[in-house]
Amino acid sequence: MELMTEKLLGFVIVLTRISAFFLVLPIFGWKSIPVRIKVALTILLTIFFSMITPVPIEAKQISIVKAVLLLANEATYGLALGLSITFVFAAVKFSGRIIEQQMGLNIAQILDPLTGDSTQPLGSLLEMIFILLFLSANGHHLFLLVISRSYETFPAGSIPTIHVLTVGIIKAGSTLLMAGLKLAAPILATFLVLMVVLAVFARMIPEMNILFISLPIRVGLGLLMVAIFLPFINTFVAEFADWMGKLLPL
Repeated sequence: MELMTEKLLGFVIVLTRISAFFLVLPIFGWKSIPVRIKVALTILLTIFFSMITPVPIEAKQISIVKAVLLLANEATYGLALGLSITFVFAAVKFSGRIIEQQMGLNIAQILDPLTGDSTQPLGSLLEMIFILLFLSANGHHLFLLVISRSYETFPAGSIPTIHVLTVGIIKAGSTLLMAGLKLAAPILATFLVLMVVLAVFARMIPEMNILFISLPIRVGLGLLMVAIFLPFINTFVAEFADWMGKLLPL
């Protein structure tokens, strides 16, 4: 009876970390994926990791309060891993927001079919392209590698270091800002040159309505630059994998 209780407790501990990890994880945490598929995938991975991950816990030494604290620790660590990945993953969408602001498309809103939230069209397009490239490069295997390495650093039933988790999330947030600006930097430079040219024309030809002329030019130039620099998103997939290995609290 005690052996069965230990196995069940170990299964629940592993299930808690994996469930919290996939709850906020990009792609798998989207509302567009049916709940039944999420539950089935979570249980399947839990069965796999519970078989290869030892849980050094004896049922007779565990009280209800200690069991609740263990589950809280597992949920905290799983959420920290998922949030770190989500922040780095959102860099492409963040760069799209910057480009849309320069193009004057801040008011444009569409319904994101992946998350069910309102978003800007260009940022959503860039995110979808990045996701397709990410999945085509077997990026989803990287998520499984992350959860596997997490059990090597913090075994199931151990207490994670809050300082390490906090530093990992903060670094992932700063990486989101730096990567978004890095991806949007060439287009920002192009718009800076455009603003200088329009300012020169405004001084040379005062009768010209610069505001009326600049709107279609900004939109057209923005779409052209996005089309030119779109292939460079593929290089971000490799950088994303490298950042995950450096930033995650593993």
